[in-house]
Amino acid sequence: MNSVINPCSHHRSSYCKSASLLFAMFVAAWVQIVSAQPQTKIPRIGYVSGTGNATNQGPYVEALRQGMRDFGYVEGKSFTIEYRGAEGKLDRIPSLVTELVQLKVDALVVPIISAAYAAKQATKTIPIIVIVGDPVAAGIVDSLARPGGNITGLATLTPELSGKRLELFAEMVPRLSRVGVLRDADEQSKTSDEYKAAARALKIRLQSLEVRGLKPDIEGAFRTAVKGRAQGIITVTSGPLFLQQKKIAELAIKNRLPSLFQGSAWVESGGLMSYSANDLDAYRRVARYIDKILKGTKPADLPVEQPMKFEFVINLKTAKQIGLTIPQWTLMKADKVIK
Repeated sequence: MNSVINPCSHHRSSYCKSASLLFAMFVAAWVQIVSAQPQTKIPRIGYVSGTGNATNQGPYVEALRQGMRDFGYVEGKSFTIEYRGAEGKLDRIPSLVTELVQLKVDALVVPIISAAYAAKQATKTIPIIVIVGDPVAAGIVDSLARPGGNITGLATLTPELSGKRLELFAEMVPRLSRVGVLRDADEQSKTSDEYKAAARALKIRLQSLEVRGLKPDIEGAFRTAVKGRAQGIITVTSGPLFLQQKKIAELAIKNRLPSLFQGSAWVESGGLMSYSANDLDAYRRVARYIDKILKGTKPADLPVEQPMKFEFVINLKTAKQIGLTIPQWTLMKADKVIK
């Protein structure tokens, strides 16, 4: 019977030891080379919200995520969102912006005017995408066509739509002559001035209902409105008031007052009507800016977009609760009717 020959025995053992050593050296070198290769960096998108928190980021952030998915991005693999919510405490906005700037995010999305100002002051290099009423009038960009610097984004035209909103409100509410304007006294708003101009043209008297703080006295404002014989309520959007949207809608219904808002989210919460740019569409469109910026386009070369879609939303259920019959021709104008 032939014996089995061990290739690494006797005179061949030194050869096998050399081969093993060479193999080990090759593996070590290969591991070192692989370790030295730069890891693929996942782009980080900073997002500052005036109202949300980590567990309740809201529909607008989800719309942004959807927009990113539409462009082929996969969250966690080809992008991540660094979300920071102020929970209505607007004095926290500058520190949240600074935090994201220090993280050196690849782009910074700021959907409120105070965050836009803070971001402009905090960085001249990180691309900033704003979503505000009129970024030119606010001094955030040089012009819509040539924004300049590191800032671009979308103009929602919220103030400019005030006149159209009030016209629709007057068409909806018979003999409308006195309207209460609920607003945050701590926030400057061009929207309030636009409502005043529209009211003069429509011969409607506006009653100021100013509130303050993170927990504004909404009940007190409605008592003042009722005492002043207001026939309707306009709410000027702010962080603290946005957090109270359901309560505002409920008090309007309780006092049988038609309510007008600057965005469809308020009507979804029980408000009577809104007329605005399509908010969710705007946030989905932010993804186009992010895509171009991540591929190397400078913000200064991306014109600020104006709204492409507007929405007139009516809550018919709320109308019935306050005993308001909406004219058929007004209903026909609505882009969405909540029943």
